[in-house]
Amino acid sequence: MSKAEIEAKKGGGDLKVRSPFHPFRIKQFLQEVYAEFRKIVWPAKKTTAGLTGFVILLVVIISLYLGSVDLLLGKLVATVLN
Repeated sequence: MSKAEIEAKKGGGDLKVRSPFHPFRIKQFLQEVYAEFRKIVWPAKKTTAGLTGFVILLVVIISLYLGSVDLLLGKLVATVLN
């Protein structure tokens, strides 16, 4: 609980709560978001394509590894249970 809320409960002051949905605050927030987006340095298309290819390759390799481990463990459990 904030000091202002404690004081308001004691009767020692007014508690003035500002709404986060005030139109001016929403406009200010959107302006700040736009300003931050202007600061972003986006990678080149070649870099993006290369990293995308790398991620896809890595996903395929890990999927094959996990699939083979699952298959081997499944066969091992089936052998033990039979």
